[in-house]
Amino acid sequence: MESEKPDKDLIVDVTSTEVHIALMENHRLIEYNTESSTGNKFSVGDVYLGKVKKILPNLNAAFVDIGDKKEAFIHYLDLGLYFHAFDQFVRESNQNTNLTDLYARIEVGKPLPKEGKIEEILKPGQMIVSQIVKEPISTKGSRLTAEISLAGRNIVLLPFTEKVSISQKIASKEEKRRLETLVKSILPKNYGAIIRTAAEGKNAATLVGETKALIEKWESSWKKIARNKTVQLLFTEYSKTTTVLRDLLNDSFSNIWINDEKICDEARKYISLISPEQEKIVHLYEGKQPIYDHFEVTRQIKSSFGKVVPMRQGAYLVIETTEALNVIDVNSGIRTKTADQEENSFEVNKLAAEEIARQLRLRDMGGIVIVDFIDMESNDHKNALFKHMQELMENDRAKHNVLPLTKFGLMQITRQRIRPVTEINTMEQCPLCHGTGKIHSTVVIDEEIERKIAYYVIEKGHKVLTLKTSPILGAYLRRGWLNSYLSKWRKHYKVKLDLEEVTDFTVLQNELFNEKGEKLD
Repeated sequence: MESEKPDKDLIVDVTSTEVHIALMENHRLIEYNTESSTGNKFSVGDVYLGKVKKILPNLNAAFVDIGDKKEAFIHYLDLGLYFHAFDQFVRESNQNTNLTDLYARIEVGKPLPKEGKIEEILKPGQMIVSQIVKEPISTKGSRLTAEISLAGRNIVLLPFTEKVSISQKIASKEEKRRLETLVKSILPKNYGAIIRTAAEGKNAATLVGETKALIEKWESSWKKIARNKTVQLLFTEYSKTTTVLRDLLNDSFSNIWINDEKICDEARKYISLISPEQEKIVHLYEGKQPIYDHFEVTRQIKSSFGKVVPMRQGAYLVIETTEALNVIDVNSGIRTKTADQEENSFEVNKLAAEEIARQLRLRDMGGIVIVDFIDMESNDHKNALFKHMQELMENDRAKHNVLPLTKFGLMQITRQRIRPVTEINTMEQCPLCHGTGKIHSTVVIDEEIERKIAYYVIEKGHKVLTLKTSPILGAYLRRGWLNSYLSKWRKHYKVKLDLEEVTDFTVLQNELFNEKGEKLD
């Protein structure tokens, strides 16, 4: 039973300003991402035409302007082996040039020496093509690379490279030989590729289609470079939704639920390209209840992102994030103690390890993580806990390293940090006092809501309205059925008024929407 893959559900909540993506394993929240509906600036994978601002000889690095208020950073070793080819293409491209011919006739040339100096390659004011590998965090700007890559499901396209590499996870020599021969025959001049594990067993048509799509994406940026050599975004990664699908989609995915028709069509189209047989698992959510409430995502977010994270049997974690590192303290709480204290500590620590592995993925915690487990005397228990933690971290896509427990019961974990830690405030501020401790009488809330309804019905002519409230306020407004506030307002203003309870709302929060679902106040 342990070898069975868990069922995975992807729940996508699209609002007017943001797209929220939740990955569930066996109905338990594992990963959570948010992106702007209008496009998130300075995300991992975005490719920019930047301008070199300052050379740092002592660090063998440079600051680059990519349009962010915090200048991005690039090291000499991040320039890539064939930077000169990219540089030549940027310098020679213009609107009067046939860009396809220009790209093909550029010689890749000799690779940059590993011991070279950046001041011999870059100078202030120089325009370079660069890609974000680490997002801005705190006071630090983005980390860049000039070695551009375009990731697909089966292929990673490498411009100005002619080498084809194959994933070591593909064991069969015959399959490696087949894939290498096939991909080399597809790629035009000055293109290389990395063949991903997912490509194993894929037919020629699938690989050809994906390769052509990646090449078209790269070549679409050329016109921007030729037209205007100023700091600008050349192209971005796929949307967060399709990126998650690209990296995670496998046979264990059960359903993908999306509450927006456009995003749903986009996801369905993308899956039809990378895995046509799974297109049927994409569903448009059309329920009246908010999608995250329906799948109990909101409840799990509220319980998982606080400073104190409860676990089964009364145990809990305390999580503190600082600039330098993340600290996690394990507490047994009110858990029923066994006669054997050592065994009890071991059981609590194993339980905590499972939750910690989940929290690292959920919050996308990176850098150094220090875990203060409950003290154990037995070396066998310490070694068993260490191996258990390693096994739990195997499903984590981020690069990581787990070290054995120290004599003080501390475990050190390093995890790749490419974006800021996801932080969600799970504490609710009083909507009336705003933290002052003094509020107006709650009996006037119905009058405030009625005034808004009256305004939009009488003054604005709305005939259909939806009132969204917290469950507590909703129960108050429904109280009395025929004599409830809702019934009274419907009769008095002759309006079709629906009430929708939103779990994520604070106690007295309320909002009005028109029949198109547009917020009115």
